[in-house]
Amino acid sequence: MTAKVLSAAAVVFLLGASAYGAFFVAPNELTMGIVQRIFYLHAPCGMTALAAFMLCFVGNLGYLFKREAKWDWLGVSCAEVGLAFCTVVLLRGPIWAKPAWGVYWAWDARLTSTLVLWLLYLSYLILRTMVDDPDRRALISSFYGVFIFLDVPLVYGSIWWWRTQHPQPVVFTSGGLNPEMRKIFYLSWLSLTALMVLLIRQRYELEAVRAEAQILTREAEAA
Repeated sequence: MTAKVLSAAAVVFLLGASAYGAFFVAPNELTMGIVQRIFYLHAPCGMTALAAFMLCFVGNLGYLFKREAKWDWLGVSCAEVGLAFCTVVLLRGPIWAKPAWGVYWAWDARLTSTLVLWLLYLSYLILRTMVDDPDRRALISSFYGVFIFLDVPLVYGSIWWWRTQHPQPVVFTSGGLNPEMRKIFYLSWLSLTALMVLLIRQRYELEAVRAEAQILTREAEAA
């Protein structure tokens, strides 16, 4: 229990430090001004969501090859956490888009593929509620999870492959970001990644307890 409390406290500290840095340390962007500070939440949330969906893909593949319940638990845990981060991206994006582009939403490749990604993983979770048998549910959702992961590289590569409203990458290119902005961005990314790991771990443990409870219920009914 102590380790969990310390982990949660460390995540809260990182989140607080990144929020302070985004509001009070990072300089104002010359063109967009204060609204650009959404960048320190928006972009890292998007990257964290893609990382969670990648882990979901690993869990789905693991179940297909191993047929072990722990891989299914990993898959559903990462899908839920990734969907939460993706929701933040879709909600915060229009707030930034309106002053930057003049519209809340533009049906460009990056935005559209991200919305499709959100809908696909939402349908992944809905699909799981429609199958009662745990083994069959895990198998069907794993097949589906492997298929829908194809949209993840499309989201990531959309700004290179098609003309979009989104600017070209600035984080991993030399001279793309002010040094102070880059430091705050990395801190925000680290804090959100730590939050993702914490949430996936807690959700995984919950799924394991739920599976154990279902086994005990079936044994009691059989007895």
